Amino acid sequence: MGIKVCKFGGSSLADASQIAKAVDIVKADSDRQFVVPSAPGKRNKEDQKITDLLYLCHAHAQQGISFDDVFELICNRYKGIVAELGLDLDMTDHLEKVKADIAAGASADYAASRGEFLNGPIVAAALGFAFVDPAQVIFFDKKGKFDSEKTQDVLSKKLAEVGNAVVPGFFGAMPDGTIKTFSRGGSDITGAIVARAAGADVYENWTDVSGLLKTDPRIVDNPMTIATITYKELRELAYMGASVMHEEAIFPVRKAGIPINIRNTNAPDDAGTMIISDSDTSGKLESITGIAGRKDFTVIYVEKALMNSEVGFGRKLLEVLEENQISFEHMPSGIDTTSVVIANSQLEGKLDDVLKDIKHVCKPDSVSVYENMALIATVGRGMNHIVGISGRLFGALGKAKVNVRMIDQGSSEMNIIIGVEGDDFENAIKAIYAEFVG
Repeated sequence: MGIKVCKFGGSSLADASQIAKAVDIVKADSDRQFVVPSAPGKRNKEDQKITDLLYLCHAHAQQGISFDDVFELICNRYKGIVAELGLDLDMTDHLEKVKADIAAGASADYAASRGEFLNGPIVAAALGFAFVDPAQVIFFDKKGKFDSEKTQDVLSKKLAEVGNAVVPGFFGAMPDGTIKTFSRGGSDITGAIVARAAGADVYENWTDVSGLLKTDPRIVDNPMTIATITYKELRELAYMGASVMHEEAIFPVRKAGIPINIRNTNAPDDAGTMIISDSDTSGKLESITGIAGRKDFTVIYVEKALMNSEVGFGRKLLEVLEENQISFEHMPSGIDTTSVVIANSQLEGKLDDVLKDIKHVCKPDSVSVYENMALIATVGRGMNHIVGISGRLFGALGKAKVNVRMIDQGSSEMNIIIGVEGDDFENAIKAIYAEFVG
């Protein structure tokens, strides 16, 4: 017997039939005591998310344009869901207040948050759970920073008091009571906050996929699902472009040692992916956990004789980047060479100035620029326990005729990053996947 917190994404609550699935999932397990709903998402490709419609209402109000027609779409959506679920619930007062507040100049945060807020009473009524307004239990300080300790104190007491509750995602309140949202996708954060406050044994994140995939399905057909992944591995894959949970959602549950289970609302019997503590050593270690990558990088290659004996050379090079307000991704080095890998977006309109400054400040023998580069990360906590991983990886790339331009491996040996030509990006990922997963 334990406590489970369930967060349901927008696709899981897009219409009455999807909400009914979520209700069945919660009722199937008495441990599922707390539910965090998102706003209704798209019902089909041509549809609009409720949050987007609310942003549009706010934009119209700010420009003095009538948003009656747009808000009518929102009203019809919620009232239709209530009717189809057969609930004894009148949403009129809630909807009229939201419309009036937006017309009176309420903030964009307020407008955007109402999608989750309005969905809360519906999900609560369908479940027979209490409704808890996040504005009363989730707090931001006067600078707009999430106040984790005050929230933990107030929210934990409230959840213990009500027993079973629905807490809408995405928002809380400033000290003066005004609504403040987390960044887009922030319902994941709310779910993690509720899980920590409830002392949950598991945080279930219900979406429209059966867990995290080992690589991008747009590149590899039907990639396998990752059964288990640590927080560190998740962070590495997310950094390299993998589509995973909202990054900020990891930290509240990571701090509390609560595992996250990514599940599929449309396939509730699938086990999904378990995100576990970095210190959890149970279970079989696979050779790799996942593969992710990003395109559009530039490598600046700097060569200078006796560079290794020149004190401060690296500092001078990085100061050039700092002076030009440029961050870098990696900095692999040799005895007389060093390279900096920089996202193209960082270099827009700045490359010529950077090269000029490097030549002036560092006085290198030569500077070369390699554009159209891509980075690929092969991630796995089992990599440092298995002999020959690097050999297999580079052997697979060699067979695929992929030229590796850069290699970078952290001291943890949990991640090997390679740089390849942008044109070789997809082939490289396919080759690595075929070698380690099949």
